[in-house]
Amino acid sequence: MITNNLKKRIYTSLVLLILVIVIFSFDIMLTYSLLVLSVLSLLEFIEISKKTFKNKINVILSNIFFITYIFIFCLIFLYFSTNILSKYILFILLLGCVASDLGGFIFGKLFNGPKLTKISPNKTYAGALGSLILTSLVINILSFYFLNNFNFKILILALVVSTSCQLGDLLFSLLKRKAKLKDTGNFLPGHGGVLDRIDGILLGLPVGFLTIIILN
Repeated sequence: MITNNLKKRIYTSLVLLILVIVIFSFDIMLTYSLLVLSVLSLLEFIEISKKTFKNKINVILSNIFFITYIFIFCLIFLYFSTNILSKYILFILLLGCVASDLGGFIFGKLFNGPKLTKISPNKTYAGALGSLILTSLVINILSFYFLNNFNFKILILALVVSTSCQLGDLLFSLLKRKAKLKDTGNFLPGHGGVLDRIDGILLGLPVGFLTIIILN
């Protein structure tokens, strides 16, 4: 039985997928989307930091760090979107991050099983495995389709990306747990806030690029 919340999650995911395709088709949409998502994620993080850290200095330092990280993240994103080859790689990594989250959600719901950590009660070993499997499938298939490349290094890349996404997800789950929040916001129906959707991407994407550099 599909719950109302799951329906919202599916519809929102479809809209976001269409948005990703549009973003990569039009450069102006990419710049605009990064600006909007950055502002929204910063606003959400500021609210979380206020509830997570009691010391004002820690609040200020954490906000400065996150603002700096988001700024560098967006610059790198824009830089790699200027070349068609790096744009393909960026697109593949981004969809790999999405697959990691989707694989964890689907496998977690289907198989349930032992919990992965107390930080996030909904995370299971089955979900973690599902993230690795679906990310590997998506990145390998897209790499072969767009780049005509299929080798063992691509599999290593996929596993690293999925693991990084899951760590990013757990990091924000820890912050939400300390702030006593279920979601970072309510901007995306069925998903919560912007940070709930991009928490894994914020770590998975840069680590993915770093992995490519190391492997090559």
